Amino acid sequence: MMYPLVLDLAATGVPVAVACRVLGFTKQGFYKWCTKPISDRDLEEAHLINAAYDVHTDDPEFGHRFIADELHACGYEASERRVWRLCSQQELFSLTIKRARKHGKKPGPPVCDDLVERDFSASGINELWLTDITEHHTSEGKLYMCAVKDVFSNRIVGYAIDSRMKSRLAVAAIDDAVARRGGPRAVAGCVVHSDRGSQFRSRKFQQVLRHYGLVGSMGRVGAAGDNAAMESFFAVLQKNVLDRGRWDTRARLRTAIVHWVERTYHRKRRPRRLDKLTPVEYELVHHKPVALAA
Repeated sequence: MMYPLVLDLAATGVPVAVACRVLGFTKQGFYKWCTKPISDRDLEEAHLINAAYDVHTDDPEFGHRFIADELHACGYEASERRVWRLCSQQELFSLTIKRARKHGKKPGPPVCDDLVERDFSASGINELWLTDITEHHTSEGKLYMCAVKDVFSNRIVGYAIDSRMKSRLAVAAIDDAVARRGGPRAVAGCVVHSDRGSQFRSRKFQQVLRHYGLVGSMGRVGAAGDNAAMESFFAVLQKNVLDRGRWDTRARLRTAIVHWVERTYHRKRRPRRLDKLTPVEYELVHHKPVALAA
C-alpha cells in the first residue's frame, strides 16, 4: 500500500531510489508493482466480495456459511474459511445474529408503508393480497411454505414450497399468484401486504412487485395482528395438516399441503364470512369470468 506514495513523491521530484530506501522496500518490488498494480489474487477476491454482497443483499439473514454455499453454487471456488475472512473484513454478518447480540434494538425501517392498518377487507378480487411464510419439521429437515391469500375470497391464489427459506421462495409465490390470476394486467395495482421478514424486504422481492405493478405494504415488527388474516390461514393449516402426525419426508408433507389447499380449503371449507360458500364458489358468484380463468 506504500507503492502509490512513491509515485506521488516521484511526481514532486523525490528520486525513486531514495523513497524506496526511506520507506523500507526495494526498487525491484516497486517496479514489479508498477507493471501489475493489482495481483490475480486481489482481483479474484474483489469478484468474490462483489458476489458475496449480492447474495447478502438478496438474503440479509445469510451468514458466511450460507454465503459460501451460494458462491459454490454460482461456480466460485473459495474455501469457507476464505469466505469467512472476506465477510468479516466487509462486515457482511447475518442480521439474525446481529439482532440477537443487540438486545432490545429494533431493525431498520420497512421498505414499504403499512397501507392496510389491520383493515382486512376488499370489494373485489386482486385488490388486497396477504403473504407470509410458515415452516414445519420433517425427518429430512424443515419445509417452508410461502402463501399468497386474496382477502376478498380467502383463496390462496399462489404458493411456493421449498427446503430453504430464501427470498426466491417469496418471489416464486408471487410469480405463481400472478400467473393464476390472469397475468400482470389483471393484478396491476393490487396491494401485497406482508410482515418485515428479510425475504419480503429483499431486493428480489421488491423488484418482482414493481415488475408486475403490485404495491407493497408492511406491518410493524412483533405485531402479529398486522397480518392476522394470513396468520389465521396458517393456524388452520397447522391444525389440519402439519400437526396431524410426524412427517418422514419433505415430499410427503409437500403433497399433503397441496392436496389440502386445493381440495379441502378451496373447495370444501365454507366460512360464514363468505355466506357459507367455498372460496372457489364465492369467486364464481361474484366474479365469474375471472374466477373461471384462474
